[in-house]
Amino acid sequence: MITPAYPPKPSPGDRIAVISPASGLPGLFPLPYELGLQRLREVYGLEPVEYPATRKTGATPRERADDIHAAFADPDVKAVIATIGGDDQITVLPLLDRELIRAHPKPFIGMSDNTNLLAFLRNTGIVGYHGASVMVELGRPGAMNPQTADSLRAALFTSGPYELRPADRWNDVDRDWADPATFDEEPPSRPGTGWTWVNDDRVAEGRGWGGNLEILGWLLMADREIADPAQYDGDVLFLETSEELPSAAEVFRTLRNMGERGLLRRFSALLMARAKTWSFEHPNSPEEAARYAADQREAVLSAMRMYAPDTPVVFDVDFGHTDPQVVIPYGGTVRVDGPARRITVTY
Repeated sequence: MITPAYPPKPSPGDRIAVISPASGLPGLFPLPYELGLQRLREVYGLEPVEYPATRKTGATPRERADDIHAAFADPDVKAVIATIGGDDQITVLPLLDRELIRAHPKPFIGMSDNTNLLAFLRNTGIVGYHGASVMVELGRPGAMNPQTADSLRAALFTSGPYELRPADRWNDVDRDWADPATFDEEPPSRPGTGWTWVNDDRVAEGRGWGGNLEILGWLLMADREIADPAQYDGDVLFLETSEELPSAAEVFRTLRNMGERGLLRRFSALLMARAKTWSFEHPNSPEEAARYAADQREAVLSAMRMYAPDTPVVFDVDFGHTDPQVVIPYGGTVRVDGPARRITVTY
């Protein structure tokens, strides 16, 4: 069993690789992408470095793997961040040179389809960072969400504990990236609802594993980057769902299959992200959105009651496809303190 180690952190003024290991959407939507690059420079003091496939739509898995290799191997690049997610990064995994990447450990920041690369890095012995893509969180209209910005800054530049807090306000309704007017003001938000705790009678601490639930289902089907269940003993599972709005039945079945594989009972706690309840394809009303979120919560609870009934569960933690978005260390330490109602991560 490989214990993931934290890679060296960058400092303001360093170069950061900006890659598209999942999809080349910067080529289709330059407005949020350029805004994200600007904020890397102005908010974080980092110098973005692009690669051949960063803005290329339809880049092949080999082209994207080559960019990953180049970003990790370049001694002048101190961190790597994904532009956005996608849906076929799993095809890149077989092309990656594990020894090359292991020899050049760097912080990698991404989420959604980048769950593939985060799982790969953990199995390679490198702690990654689930959160904050260039186009979405850094390219947010108006300004970065302060909670997102603070969490990303801590993940990039610090190495100590960082306490997560429930969002005061949140949003999951998107606007058209092709319309310049989208970027004139911040997106509307609604009052936060706090976290919901189940089995909050204990403290759990372990290394974070998980990511996007749909992607984990694909990795399980392809039998890629999923370790023997015993290797997750005591870890903290964290899960989020995407803008494709998987049904409650799909969420339950994926978790049920993880339970049948012997995974769910291994974890010391589960953090479930606030569900994204709106998309352009499914513009749910507030009532429909609330019903979708409630159905998803019940699906999660049903699976946990079957396979890990005593495991602490925390719902509506802000690390998924909603805004704000905090960073979770993938392979790093996560502490879930039920009696104190506190969640602390170590960056």
